[in-house]
Amino acid sequence: MSLYEPAVFGALNLSNRVVMAPLTRTRAGEDGVPTDVMVEYYRQRAGQGLIVTEGTWPVVEGKSYPGQPGIQTDEQIAGWRRIADAVHEAGGTIVMQLMHGGRVSHPDITGADRVVAPSALAAPGQTRTPKGKADMPIAHALTAAEIPLVVEQFAQAARNALAAGLDGVEVHGANGYLVHEFLSPVSNVRDDEYGASPENRARFAVEVTRAVAAAVGADRTGIRLSPQHNIQGVLEHDDADALATYTAVAEGLAPLGLAFVDVLSADPTGDLAQHIRRVAGAPFILNSGFGSPTTREEAETLVTSDWADAVAVGRPVIANPDLAVRWQQRAELNEARPELFYGSTAEGYIDYPFLAEVRAGTV
Repeated sequence: MSLYEPAVFGALNLSNRVVMAPLTRTRAGEDGVPTDVMVEYYRQRAGQGLIVTEGTWPVVEGKSYPGQPGIQTDEQIAGWRRIADAVHEAGGTIVMQLMHGGRVSHPDITGADRVVAPSALAAPGQTRTPKGKADMPIAHALTAAEIPLVVEQFAQAARNALAAGLDGVEVHGANGYLVHEFLSPVSNVRDDEYGASPENRARFAVEVTRAVAAAVGADRTGIRLSPQHNIQGVLEHDDADALATYTAVAEGLAPLGLAFVDVLSADPTGDLAQHIRRVAGAPFILNSGFGSPTTREEAETLVTSDWADAVAVGRPVIANPDLAVRWQQRAELNEARPELFYGSTAEGYIDYPFLAEVRAGTV
């Protein structure tokens, strides 16, 4: 099996096994509507086998960052339809990452009067709001009666994404946001059926994914996990607890027949990541980019050695819209400009040259 071979993940047809990882870029309008530069950005990157969009909020209460897009309103759906059409016209496949930020937010960002989480705890540190830096607020602990409403918000967002023409969705269960917050015994100190044991802490992730799969089809549904990422106060330092928790998640996902499971791991060939793969039984995407960009050699080895069915890549795709082509041809790469990763302009966003332009000397 080669990184450059096509693949079929459920209803998703991949032209190669290089996946554009979900990447927050903050280029949406204040109303969460995708902008013209976003249409061009995603169109440029349609040569990857699969695009996973940046984290997109299902409801404004779940928005984490200024400039982050949503998929709640008719205007947002219409904006994403322009992106889906552009990607499809360029021959690509695109799924939307559904991201509820949970406690990683602030009322000055959302306009809502609260942030929500499994428990009444604040995320550590500060966040940047339109009014300046602010301490993370103490979250409202979702009640048992409120949780099904949030689950339905994910399901409706998935319906909206498919209505916008995207090929599928990915539940964001990673990186310290709401679904991940339920998984950690540090951020989830509940004593009801959604806390107090690994199996209970896994319940929300499974319920959300099951509801999304029921809404749009399991063959168009994936989930991203980042076991033991230990980020944003969502800590999973206990190896035995993490194994039990992610076993419960994977066992809950296994009967669904998902399009894929996408795991971000510092140890992609290690026991925990590969255990999740075996138990969940779905096509497996690995992302090893913990602090350092994934290299071509690493990505190729993960697929050829059957550690993964595809590899998700972040920063190299930001800097190289035609990364899959460059890697296959062993071509030179553009250097990323991290100081422009986040912003509101086209600079550092849609101005990275394609290989053909570089070789023709037109840039």
